[in-house]
Amino acid sequence: MKSGTENEVAGKVHELKGKIKEKIAKLTNNPDLEDEGTAEKIAGKVQKKIGQVEKVIEKP
Repeated sequence: MKSGTENEVAGKVHELKGKIKEKIAKLTNNPDLEDEGTAEKIAGKVQKKIGQVEKVIEKP
C-alpha cells in the first residue's frame, strides 16, 4: 500500500477511536477522556489530510 493511502486509512482509524472515546467520556462524565478523544480525533483528521495530499503528490 502506498504511503498516502496508509496515512489516510490510519487517520480514519484514529478519528473513529477519538469519536468513541468522546462518547464514552460523555457517558461516564470523564472530562480527561473526552479531551483525549478530541485530541485523537483531530490528529486523525490531520493524518487523513496528509495522506490525501501525499496521494495527489504521488500521481505523475
